[in-house]
Amino acid sequence: MVFQRPSVFLMSKPRTKLPFSEETLQAMLIRVLRPLVKLALASGFNFIAFSTVLRRLYIEVAEKEFALPNKSQTDSRISLLTGIHRKDVNRLRGQVLAASFLTTGVSQTSRILARWLADPFYCDAEDRPSALPRTSSDGGPSFESLVSDITKDVHPRSILDDWLDKGIVVVDQNGWIQLDLSSIVPNAGDEARRHYFTRNLRDHVQASVMNLMNEPPPNFERAVHYDGISPVLAARLDEIARAEGMALLLKLNKIAHQAIKDDPGGNSRWIAGLYVMTEEGEADLQADTASKTETDE
Repeated sequence: MVFQRPSVFLMSKPRTKLPFSEETLQAMLIRVLRPLVKLALASGFNFIAFSTVLRRLYIEVAEKEFALPNKSQTDSRISLLTGIHRKDVNRLRGQVLAASFLTTGVSQTSRILARWLADPFYCDAEDRPSALPRTSSDGGPSFESLVSDITKDVHPRSILDDWLDKGIVVVDQNGWIQLDLSSIVPNAGDEARRHYFTRNLRDHVQASVMNLMNEPPPNFERAVHYDGISPVLAARLDEIARAEGMALLLKLNKIAHQAIKDDPGGNSRWIAGLYVMTEEGEADLQADTASKTETDE
């Protein structure tokens, strides 16, 4: 008999001594990397290409983050840390991997949308993004002023044409420009989706790694999950979580947008993210278990 099992995942205190045992870390990495290997294979990115990236990344991280105090990082030490032959370290060292896929277009779009969603000047009495005229002669809010608040390098008409083509905005019967809130989720082929996949996943992994490597855990990371439930209940919970999560993100954006006006600035980053997922079983966990059983036999 199978019982529905409710559970709330709360991060327990992590180990303060590293590294983990090789067996434990291997099991963790298999679980985490499986979806990325699936993405790589689906994209035609084979093992040779993947291992080349990993080799360069191992060298870069060892050089930048594992140097001894007051000592220069040598090829020999990097080779010792990574297990990569010293000749390969010497050959590949200094070939910096691209760390960001943040294009100018993605950055500008995000900043303009953030202002439209948060600035009272561009929102109505119910804090929803207002419909905007293309221009305004009396200093009132307009699409032109919205774009000009963020950048003077691109003409507002060029951004409007691009957003109309992508469905980010529509022009109503009065000729005013309205934001389509559903467009905040990029289309599958949009470079913005690839960018946010990279940045958001990196930030979540970074937060989790820092929680494992430090005591007490510095980052807030929580999840609620229920296993063995019906598809109907899963769909209902998914709908509620999406709505509540979006409301929270919009609220945080508004608070941050107002607070940053008086902030002196610095070198700190802050990010709050949410993910909601419905899955039929845990295919990767089942595969891991099956593989271990076959190995044990």
